[in-house]
Amino acid sequence: MKLKSGQPYRLVGYKFSEFYIPKRMMEGISRYINQGVLPGEFLQAVICNDLREACGRADDENMANLPAYVGYFYNKAPANCWGSKKKMQEWVQYKRKGD
Repeated sequence: MKLKSGQPYRLVGYKFSEFYIPKRMMEGISRYINQGVLPGEFLQAVICNDLREACGRADDENMANLPAYVGYFYNKAPANCWGSKKKMQEWVQYKRKGD
């Protein structure tokens, strides 16, 4: 099975409408949410809700699929782990102390 983008479905970690998050990116998201490990600069920009920075840091595949990241964090992630730099920093501290 393939998505409209031609990407094999098995390489997709999350699908939102016709957009997707690649599995390779889901690993960083999962480590951030579950362990408080900061991801790379693109994902940090997404987590901080900084569209300008996310666009500047995205590769072609992630740029084309930015709506999937918003969909994932809005629909699946804990609300207090994303939305601003302050929330991201507080989440990292919270997870490093232990739930």
